[in-house]
Amino acid sequence: MSAANIENVSPFADKARLVLVALLVVAALAGFYTLSARGPIVQWLTLVGGLVAAVIMFLVSLPGRQLLAFGGDAWREVNKVVWPTRKESTQMTLYVFAFVVIMALFLWLTDKTLEWVFYDLILGWKK
Repeated sequence: MSAANIENVSPFADKARLVLVALLVVAALAGFYTLSARGPIVQWLTLVGGLVAAVIMFLVSLPGRQLLAFGGDAWREVNKVVWPTRKESTQMTLYVFAFVVIMALFLWLTDKTLEWVFYDLILGWKK
């Protein structure tokens, strides 16, 4: 299901579906809170049922079909990725750690050198 296969029935119908989705969500929440006297099972069934109906209604609308098409396209692209092997991942991780250690030593040495130049040589402050 790609974006080319999606056709728009009518802008009004899709807007009406999205309004119905919003109303279903509001009705599900209202039902959850107003049916508290009926017990938690009825509350949760009302909430879950209303939200499932809202999701189904959203998925049959144009934005829902576009979202599904985007998800399918994204999944196909993920399947095209050539993932590194375990050995390659381990080597790259070790390279990164080694670089971090070397950079930390370089920055520490630079800091101590500048501290010595400014405080000891230029200003004459001894510790």
